[in-house]
Amino acid sequence: MSTPRRAASKPAAGSQLLSDLAYEAIRDKLVHLDIAPGDAIDEAQLADELGLGRTPVREAIKRLAYQRLVVIYPRSGSYAAQVDVADLASLCDIRERLEGLAAERAASEARYEERQELGQLLDELEGDCPPSRLLELDTAAHRAVHRLSHNEYLFDTLTQTLDLSLRIWNLARERLPHLEHHVHGQVG
Repeated sequence: MSTPRRAASKPAAGSQLLSDLAYEAIRDKLVHLDIAPGDAIDEAQLADELGLGRTPVREAIKRLAYQRLVVIYPRSGSYAAQVDVADLASLCDIRERLEGLAAERAASEARYEERQELGQLLDELEGDCPPSRLLELDTAAHRAVHRLSHNEYLFDTLTQTLDLSLRIWNLARERLPHLEHHVHGQVG
């Protein structure tokens, strides 16, 4: 039995909530370690930097805390969560099992335009791209498959595990001289 199609946590283009914009921007800073593990998070500074009010930033930080990217200490503030490399095995175990399901659902549920979008990403990923762009393209391809599964629960779970995995990858990136082998080999 087929389930009804629903967009996975993605408002129509141009109608994104300010808290969603703040969430994505702050999440990317955390994942790419622009906000390092253990660093204090300055809501006012982020609001100014993003050109948003403090309320959307505060809402985004609460959401990021739920996803284990931020730790909130009452009366003390918010901090970027620490990274534990030992967590990678558990995260990969979850992702390994659910990525296949997301790909299967995306193959059966994605509309033509969505398939074209994913095809372009995969072509670029398979092409000759610099290592600095490789992880970015790999992440975009994974996020597209998650979204195209049209299952918001699967999308949310895979988004969280991907974000946590990426923090670990970015922390260990300098020690991985052959990143393209890991990306094309589907490791992590």
